[in-house]
Amino acid sequence: MISSDPDAADRAGRAHVAAKQRGMVLVTSLLLLVVVTILAVGMFRSFGLDEKVAGNVREKHRALNAAETAEQFAEAWLSSGNGANAIVCTTVVPSTQGQVCTNTFASVNISPTTVPWFINGAEVGVSHAPQTPAPMNTTAPSAQDFYYKTPSYYIAYLGTSPGGQGSIYQIDAVGYGAGANTVAVVESTYLVQSSVKDLGGL
Repeated sequence: MISSDPDAADRAGRAHVAAKQRGMVLVTSLLLLVVVTILAVGMFRSFGLDEKVAGNVREKHRALNAAETAEQFAEAWLSSGNGANAIVCTTVVPSTQGQVCTNTFASVNISPTTVPWFINGAEVGVSHAPQTPAPMNTTAPSAQDFYYKTPSYYIAYLGTSPGGQGSIYQIDAVGYGAGANTVAVVESTYLVQSSVKDLGGL
């Protein structure tokens, strides 16, 4: 028997459209899931990169602080009247002894930024390990406060000041962070002179 229901074709058409719509919801949901996953992965990678940048900046500052400590120690050492005897420098000396060199880096074709400093195959400079507030840690690589190498400085005598009242020195200092690639070099020109000031009649 043949049905003559006029709405049967209409119902079949609506069912077909509803099935297509359900398929579209699935595809849209999958696309949204992919987009959210990509955003989440990008955020996690960005956080990891930020942590690396922050770590590198921290190590850069630690190296710079170490170099400045050595430079300031050298300046204080010179100010205490220790710069009178300049010698030709050929080796590293410990921090218990100071050293003023007659051979500047320029005279032996050395760039101060190429570290460590070598003259005739031997490393030169004065190693300076700060002891306060605590000894500098250069022996335990896994420790948080570890430094790759003890900071050092090199003092070169440049001659007397134009007025003849003092001596001019060039101080180069190098400091390291936790690795050989985290290094900072600082340089200063330092004048040491004695002077007399009239304080008036007392």
